[in-house]
Amino acid sequence: MAYIQIKNLSAGYGKTAVVSGMDLDIEKGKILAFIGPNGSGKSTILKSISKNIPILGGDIIIDGKSIKNYSYKELSKKMAVILTERVKTELMTCRDVVEMGRFPYTGRLGLLSESDEIKVKNALEAVNALDIAEKDFNKISDGQRQRILLARAICQEPEIIVLDEPTSFLDIKYKFEVLTILMRMAKEKGITVVMSLHETELAKKSADVIAAVSRDGSVRSESPEEMFDEKEIQKLYGIDKKFLDPVFWQDL
Repeated sequence: MAYIQIKNLSAGYGKTAVVSGMDLDIEKGKILAFIGPNGSGKSTILKSISKNIPILGGDIIIDGKSIKNYSYKELSKKMAVILTERVKTELMTCRDVVEMGRFPYTGRLGLLSESDEIKVKNALEAVNALDIAEKDFNKISDGQRQRILLARAICQEPEIIVLDEPTSFLDIKYKFEVLTILMRMAKEKGITVVMSLHETELAKKSADVIAAVSRDGSVRSESPEEMFDEKEIQKLYGIDKKFLDPVFWQDL
């Protein structure tokens, strides 16, 4: 049985579905990447999977249990989420941000035990960020910030990590660094990674399964080898055939 089962899902806002009739199975320890044009519904799907918005129809089964039956606290122990919305981190160090990953396990006062502190240190180590632990989170680079958010997710000890455009606004070095960390976590710890990516080449290199979200709200999944056929990408993004012809660029 798949670890995450998406069954006939309708996802959207209010009563308006952006995506409908979506069926998808995700195996434990695998990386799934959603690709597709802007506005097709990739972020909406991720927000539905992470219970940030209610689903409009169908169901999402995680580890044999409907997402509707998970409390937010239960889900926070199973799933870490990094969406595009900025975390409110005024006057917080990088270590403070990573410590937030332990909050599902602490008492009301949010006090960390010695064991929690060790997990914070290990998470910072896992993303090579011990050297910036005491720096102001708002005064580090975008690449460093993304590593700290990944450390917070690792610190949460999740079985699933959901990420919306984790490589956006990063230079090429940090793009590869972030994806390498995710691939290592999937392989070594069996963490299931569900993310959206703009860069199709990066999706091809890092994901086990690609899910293409079309402008009409339909979703289909294939292996990277099957998905990245030139005609399929042309159709998905509505690319004029002339732009794929090298002669066109030479004649400009």
